[in-house]
Amino acid sequence: MAQRVFEARGLPDDPLDAAAAFHAAFGAPIRAQFTAEDDLALVFDPAGHAHAGWRLAIVQDLARAAAPLRVNAVVGDEGADLAQVLEYLAASPGITGQVLMVDAIPVASA
Repeated sequence: MAQRVFEARGLPDDPLDAAAAFHAAFGAPIRAQFTAEDDLALVFDPAGHAHAGWRLAIVQDLARAAAPLRVNAVVGDEGADLAQVLEYLAASPGITGQVLMVDAIPVASA
C-alpha cells in the first residue's frame, strides 16, 4: 500500500480560525482520498502548542473514518527531516491517527 501526502499549509495563526479553515478548504478533498487504496499523511506548517489539540482530533477522526487505511500527520517545514518522517510513516503499517513533530536538529560545525 502506498502513502499519499496531502499538504494542509497556509492556515491562520489563531487555532480556532485554523481549524475552521482546515475543514472549509481541506475537509472534502481529504475525504475524497479515502476511495483510493493509499494511506494518507497530512503535512501541517509549524504552529504554536494551541494547535496541537485540534490537529490531533482531526487526524484521529479521519483515521477512524478511513480505516483500514491509515491517516497520520507531520508538522514541519520542507526539507530532509520532513521527508525522513514521511518515509518512516510509509514504512510503519502499525501507526495511524498520530501527529508527529519534525524538529530540525542542528549539526555542530567542526
